[in-house]
Amino acid sequence: MTPETIPLWRSIAGGALIGAAAAALILLNGRIAGVSGILDSAVRGQGGEQGWRVAFLAGLILPALVVGTGPVDWAGGPVRLALAGLLVGIGTRLGSGCTSGHGVCGIANLSLRSLAATSTFVAIAMATVALLRFGGEL
Repeated sequence: MTPETIPLWRSIAGGALIGAAAAALILLNGRIAGVSGILDSAVRGQGGEQGWRVAFLAGLILPALVVGTGPVDWAGGPVRLALAGLLVGIGTRLGSGCTSGHGVCGIANLSLRSLAATSTFVAIAMATVALLRFGGEL
């Protein structure tokens, strides 16, 4: 399934579920749903609160497995996938967070730092898509 063929309802439902999960986490646990920070703390075993972190991360993955995401394009193979993951990890460190922490929670809290970070994420993503799709034509 390519981005062009994903039904609109899936995108709307996914966004609503992400928002609901972020709201539930802050209301029930007093925590910001910054996925990179949650993953980092879960992997490092920091804070002694592994249960909710593992449950939250599982809740991000399990619905996709249950509902199905369609065929996954592994273009480039596992090395390219690992390199992409490494670059995302470096980016979240440099940006002091990821799109969920800054884009969903930070902007909702009217954080100027999160607005700047999210604007940067979006601008770089747009430039990357333009380069990859139209690189030879620019």
